[in-house]
Amino acid sequence: MNADRQRLHPGVVGFVRDFVRSGKPVGAICHGPWALVEADVARGRTVTSYPSLHTDIRNAGGTWVDQEVVTDNGLVTSRNPHDLPAFCTKIVEEFAEGRHRVGTSA
Repeated sequence: MNADRQRLHPGVVGFVRDFVRSGKPVGAICHGPWALVEADVARGRTVTSYPSLHTDIRNAGGTWVDQEVVTDNGLVTSRNPHDLPAFCTKIVEEFAEGRHRVGTSA
């Protein structure tokens, strides 16, 4: 199921919201940040994504940047599959760090 369809399912949205708010590391790449927007967890966060999502992220109160990989307090985002090497390296680092303090930026 693609990210656009996933964000229409309350169970998916609730899972994403609860997981991010728990402080556990979360990764989203390409169109995946749509779920962050729908779960209202992009607000106050700096993220990247596929470029066409930048307006959605900004409208949801997030800051969108065009970078290979972005980390904001355990939330790791990347633009597209070409960014996977950097994304995978960073998400493994975040997993090793464990939970992050909810409501703070790192």
